[in-house]
Amino acid sequence: MNRSNGWIRPAVSGILPTMLAIPLSELLGAPVLDPGGGPQGRVREVAVCPQADTARICGLIVKTRQGDRLLSPEAVAEISGKGVRASAPAAEWAPFTSTEGMLLLGRDLLDQQIIDVHGRKVVRVNDLDIHQEQINHHLVLKVGDVDVGARGAVRRLLKGIVPASAVHVLTQKLPPRVIPWEFVDLIETDPARRVKLKIEHERLSRLHPADIADIVEELAPAEREAVFETLDEQVAAEALEEVDPKLQVSIVQSLDSDRAADIVEEMGPDAAADLLADLPKERSEEILEEMEPEEREEISELLEFKENTAAGRMTTDYLALAPTATVNDAIEALRKFEGGIEGVSTIFLTDKDNNLVGAVPLASLVLASGDTPLVSLAPGPPIFCLAGTREKEVAELFDKYNLLMLPVVDSQGVLTGVITADDVISLLRSKL
Repeated sequence: MNRSNGWIRPAVSGILPTMLAIPLSELLGAPVLDPGGGPQGRVREVAVCPQADTARICGLIVKTRQGDRLLSPEAVAEISGKGVRASAPAAEWAPFTSTEGMLLLGRDLLDQQIIDVHGRKVVRVNDLDIHQEQINHHLVLKVGDVDVGARGAVRRLLKGIVPASAVHVLTQKLPPRVIPWEFVDLIETDPARRVKLKIEHERLSRLHPADIADIVEELAPAEREAVFETLDEQVAAEALEEVDPKLQVSIVQSLDSDRAADIVEEMGPDAAADLLADLPKERSEEILEEMEPEEREEISELLEFKENTAAGRMTTDYLALAPTATVNDAIEALRKFEGGIEGVSTIFLTDKDNNLVGAVPLASLVLASGDTPLVSLAPGPPIFCLAGTREKEVAELFDKYNLLMLPVVDSQGVLTGVITADDVISLLRSKL
């Protein structure tokens, strides 16, 4: 193995003991030689076929006098300071006819924005490191690291202006700033191409919804739409709840009504109602029409309340049981509860007319036996507010009694919804 100006000559056989890297910017434009060393063309592009392997290079697109040719990594004998030497004569290189299903690293990634799921941010690609190894006498090329720092930018800026050896010395003095390929989520705005390339946001979907929201807010409108089109409905809903309200409207406006309805159905009822209230009436009605009857009715009722009141801030996702219910009953209800985790910090007790009669903190269940009646665990008369209570008074009640949840009742004492601590935090943030 030898090194010259950053170029690498692979070992003859076996598996290389270390992973060797070639900058994409240096590979692009490199001369391609036939087995006898005669120049036949230059590397125009480096292709990945995501359907087969999201990281493995499936071919080098070579520009020749006879037209573009596709040179597979298996047909590459070596990569050195002189360029790429093929193991087969140029006449045997397959004609290149279509980029269908291919991700071209130069065209599709250089200077493009990507999502760094490890750093939880949007970054721009300055260069890529192509890792190579020899397995069973065949060269295997894979996308290794994405260069998002000054090293890749300087390398590309000085290419063809300063001798390669000088560029190599200079860039080695710059601290590397790279992202491993496995931490990268690509952004593709063309729906048809996104499907063909099998681009999904599985890595992104594993982040906290608040982190996804921060990332989405950094993207251009078309890119936001592309992300929300491929996220699971539940993940998309949780992330959408964390996005700035004005941006929520923009995102939902860009989605098809049925897709928007699927996402809104997964949101908390209060958050969904707030979002639909901010949309134009016609658009809001289109989305409601696509929703399941139960969710549509629930959100439609919330839309009737004024936003700056307790009822306008409440959600209908809560747990309510009869006073005679036991701890075992409560545990079973918790298992079946489909609302958000913030809706289970308290279990409310209601009589046969759904009047609020008590509230049991979730922590009290842990220390009680299974047959203990819930009413015996209620610390006293429940703290509540009326549906028309102003939101300023709601915040004061949370502060005064250190609440996690506040039940909302109508004039007859009927439990109609609850306000959670995160609703109050959102309220206070909107006032800053």
